[in-house]
Amino acid sequence: MPRRHIHVTGAAEAAPLRAALRELRTTLDLPADPAGPDAFPPEVLAEAERAAKNPRPPSDPYHLAEPYDARDLPLFTVDPPSSTDLDQAMHLARRKGGGFRVHYAIADVAAFVVPGGALDAEAHRRVTTLYFPDEKVPLHPRSLSEGAASLLPDRTRPALLWRIDLDEEGTAVATDVRRALVRSRAKLHYAGVQRDIDAGTAEEPLALLKDIGLLREERERARGGISLNVPEQEIEAHDGAYRLAYRTPLPAEGWNAQISLLTGMAAADLMTASGTGVLRTLPVAPDGAVARLRRTAQALRIDWPHHTSYAEIVRGLHPADPAHAAFLQECTTLLRGAGYTVFTDGEIPDPAVHAAVAAPYTHCTAPLRRLVDRYAGELCVAAVAEAEPPDWVVEALPELPKEMAEGTRRQNTVERECVDIVEAALLKDRVGELFDAHVVDVKDREPTVGTVQLDSAGLAVIARVEGGGNLPLGERIRVRLTQADPGTAKVLFAPA
Repeated sequence: MPRRHIHVTGAAEAAPLRAALRELRTTLDLPADPAGPDAFPPEVLAEAERAAKNPRPPSDPYHLAEPYDARDLPLFTVDPPSSTDLDQAMHLARRKGGGFRVHYAIADVAAFVVPGGALDAEAHRRVTTLYFPDEKVPLHPRSLSEGAASLLPDRTRPALLWRIDLDEEGTAVATDVRRALVRSRAKLHYAGVQRDIDAGTAEEPLALLKDIGLLREERERARGGISLNVPEQEIEAHDGAYRLAYRTPLPAEGWNAQISLLTGMAAADLMTASGTGVLRTLPVAPDGAVARLRRTAQALRIDWPHHTSYAEIVRGLHPADPAHAAFLQECTTLLRGAGYTVFTDGEIPDPAVHAAVAAPYTHCTAPLRRLVDRYAGELCVAAVAEAEPPDWVVEALPELPKEMAEGTRRQNTVERECVDIVEAALLKDRVGELFDAHVVDVKDREPTVGTVQLDSAGLAVIARVEGGGNLPLGERIRVRLTQADPGTAKVLFAPA
């Protein structure tokens, strides 16, 4: 797993940093300028332009009517302010007699991508959207991902419209998904949503995001699942230079994520009932990995009683606390081993559960940014219609896990290398200086090599340390910066 998410604000988009990021894209055989005219092959751009003007849902093997007209449903999106590739829009309501109804519209990418065409082939080559601090390399041309297929406000769009009914405790009791025409009413952002909900000024469709989100978080606790509230690493302009700081996710981001998790679990249930599907799976972490995490908690002075589960201890952490933030980063190591598991013969795979979700789960809510979601959505529409899925879906399933594994590996490399480049850019003029730091990780077989988190204000840096004697896990030490070169994308410290 990548250590943390980052993005750039303000003057951090300086020339040396951007040059290093362009070089990284070239090294990874990606477009150096993802927003430039050469980012996609000409035939892909041409096909995307045609599709943007005339979207066509796949030929209907389900014997259903035309897409359901749901344009009167007042959907809204919740995303970062700058986002324009909007995969999801929702509407939340109370049900008569108790409980809730969640409408969740997912961009219908299959209405734009012809199976076997140039656009489809390019999507299979890219697999995921890749996010760099200064730019993104999109899965689909921007005319689709940020235009005709995106659920932008006040635009009629084709979508897969989910309807999930919940009881009073937030448990799903009924699920439906069908093709629809939708029209989002508002593009909201997390800070504004949090402000309005906290102030009590949010109208009910939005105010229910908190109610349903909290109920779903309670259901997550009850089944033993866990959502890591990992802080984001953010580059900020400050006094003519830049600095790195942690940004703690807002509660509204967690509530929004619960709607996506709910849909992914509902999709997994539809697939397992139909006997054909693709699940996102994660094995239970081995005892050794949990034991190692316990040692890290002890080193960071985090109290972890023996009778308390990993999930319980994580829920009690506060990302704004530096020690807790460091521990949450280390918790991502337990997510290693996640993959995609396909089944087509009715034999449900073992394991079929995602250990962090603690239930069967699949990716189906981000088709503009992730290849597998287009296929998962189609499988769910077929399952609800009690029909066989289209041939183009079934024929692609065997290769999807391998394609997604390679795409995810590339995505993790991008995020990891970007963090290294940004840290090196921030520290390049400070080689030789001393810093206070905490040792947050030590290699089991190389106790002189590990990871430190700097204590210095304005430097949210977590980097490699090596040299000298055995490193004292969890202890505060002085370290000297020995290397910081954005061109090599590495920061290195040594014990002082």
